[in-house]
Amino acid sequence: MRIAMLAPIAWRTPPRHYGPWEFMTSLLTEKLVEKGIDVTLFATADSQTAGKLHAVCPRPCAEDSSLDPKVWECLHISELFERAGNFDLIHNNFDFLPLTFSGLVPTPVITTIHGFSSEKILPVFKKYNRQSHYVAISDADRSPELDYIATVHHGIDLNLFPFTSLPDDYLLFFGRIHHDKGVVEAIETALTAGKRLVIAGIIQDERYFREKVEPRMDGDRIKYIGPVGQEKRPEILGKAAALLHLINFDEPFGLSMVESMACGTPVIARGRGSVPEIVVNGRNGFIVNSVEEAVSSVGMLDEIDRSVCRENVEKRFTADRMADEYIELYRKVLEQRENYRPWGHYENLEEDFDHKLKRITVEPGKRLSYQKHAKRAERWVIIRGEAVVTLDGKDISLKAGDTVFIPKGSAHRIANTGDEPLLFAETQLGDYFGEDDIVRLEDDFGRTDCS
Repeated sequence: MRIAMLAPIAWRTPPRHYGPWEFMTSLLTEKLVEKGIDVTLFATADSQTAGKLHAVCPRPCAEDSSLDPKVWECLHISELFERAGNFDLIHNNFDFLPLTFSGLVPTPVITTIHGFSSEKILPVFKKYNRQSHYVAISDADRSPELDYIATVHHGIDLNLFPFTSLPDDYLLFFGRIHHDKGVVEAIETALTAGKRLVIAGIIQDERYFREKVEPRMDGDRIKYIGPVGQEKRPEILGKAAALLHLINFDEPFGLSMVESMACGTPVIARGRGSVPEIVVNGRNGFIVNSVEEAVSSVGMLDEIDRSVCRENVEKRFTADRMADEYIELYRKVLEQRENYRPWGHYENLEEDFDHKLKRITVEPGKRLSYQKHAKRAERWVIIRGEAVVTLDGKDISLKAGDTVFIPKGSAHRIANTGDEPLLFAETQLGDYFGEDDIVRLEDDFGRTDCS
């Protein structure tokens, strides 16, 4: 199984600090590689992966103002789709723009929708609704106007978030500094409850920060520490008495809630969007509807067993579980794909009364059955890769650009002897081109029909 994993290019994959989509793409990629899946990560050139890295964008666009994001996004996405034939499946983590390329290639596309930035982007998703396979990151984030193949909740690497049994006494806000994320509400909760508040995250809305947040910071009771990378994240999350997630929008998922609970830290969250799918009220945190309820919940934190917070994540939100669910989706999509075969797949390109043209891909180490046809001859043209063709018992080695003619009634097979997918064009000549015109003499997959 060869997967092309398309990451955004705003940040590095994985990100140095902020970059939730890049973070999840990286985590999934590494887990898939660990499980033996052949993954090529399309990301910025400074990205890191145990898989194969393919890049055209030299640096993250959000870190280098000399790069025009739209220009590099187009180059980045087109680079993948121009190579779509090298992959069994494309996994798009880049929002809606790659969908506009999906109809131009036969390779199936799975798109994880990491939330909707606006209803204005829905027309693109709706246009390609039957062409791409959509995955939601929470049931709450599903659009009623779209069809989905599954909901796959995010998972995390538990090794990166060790359990902390004895926290400090501060409350924590962890996320984007933006009205949507409820920074002001977190400040009001902490001040009313008489607790210190640590604020961590990138400033996404400068005016909101300058007018609403900064005037209330004193460096002691209300302290802003900036964005926090992976090295410091477990300590900041683990030592907090609680994470305040008092959002003002419908949260698509809320990764910081899971990371917090993995460290043993309960979550006090407004019950919008995915929050009820993550927080079990009274067990690993509290679901509230107002600042007043959040303040009351701070007074009940002693009722929460921090080990239960950790256990909930271990059962429901691990990266291994996430990767396994995606592997099952990949298999489901590929098995449903028309013209999928155990040795690879093919696409019918053209057919008329006297000929048929096919594009055939054979996986490394695989070969077609040893067979013959009664009603057609064939000519094969090797486009990419290395092959050995057996024709009436004689082996013929071929490479890109070589051709071979298969007379009607001749026994033949082709095997991929290289390390990369073998791609060749097959022209069938005759008066009948049905798949039932196959007499199998030998087959590696035990098939006795014409599939």
